[in-house]
Amino acid sequence: MKKILSLLIICWSMQLFAQKQVDNQFNSWTTYSGNHKIGNQYSIHTLYSLRKNEFLKNWQQSLLRIGLNYQLNDHFILTAGYDWVENFSYGKQSIAEQTTEQRIFEQIVIKNSVGRVVIEQLYKLEQRFIGNGDNKDFEGRFRYNVSFNIPLNHNNLIDKTWFISGFNEIFINLGQVQNNYYFNQNWAYLGLGYKVDKALAFKLGYMNQYFPKTDGLNIENNHTLMLNAIYNMDFIKKVD
Repeated sequence: MKKILSLLIICWSMQLFAQKQVDNQFNSWTTYSGNHKIGNQYSIHTLYSLRKNEFLKNWQQSLLRIGLNYQLNDHFILTAGYDWVENFSYGKQSIAEQTTEQRIFEQIVIKNSVGRVVIEQLYKLEQRFIGNGDNKDFEGRFRYNVSFNIPLNHNNLIDKTWFISGFNEIFINLGQVQNNYYFNQNWAYLGLGYKVDKALAFKLGYMNQYFPKTDGLNIENNHTLMLNAIYNMDFIKKVD
């Protein structure tokens, strides 16, 4: 028993003090998203995100998303949807080739307010099919995001409101994972937004994407400039 404990301590120490190779990169993400009302409780969720490495020089990722929202009440929204993702070779810790990923996802968003601060929590499950042609790997993933918006020039997020926006999102691998490396990545964001009206808003900010690889030695630390446009359409709005 003592020998086993000694061996475990040695392995843990080797992992702890192993030299980490951190690759700092500077990227840009430009994203459109919107929820388009088709019923009293239903809406179509759409998103496209163009993600570039070295700001605008190389492709990092292209992500297209569509989903169906069901709003239980003012605080709870359920969504099921589909992602089409193209992952590109970039940086010093690049994947071998451009890879297609298809995802099915289910999520719940919980909205609350504390004074002027609007807080949202997102709980998300993803079923990921990764690979080209018939050679696809299946991976599961769980994501948790907590975000906030703080209006600046009004008490609420009404028309013509500037606001501070921020979030943190953690990604956890599920199922069989290489080297038992269940922590997938973390995103931390802070930015400034402007709500034009009920339908349209913009956000500009900085995100740190901390992305350790499953070998336990290589880490991507991505400094990312994010520009987001949010446009929500109401297809059931009555026209006078």
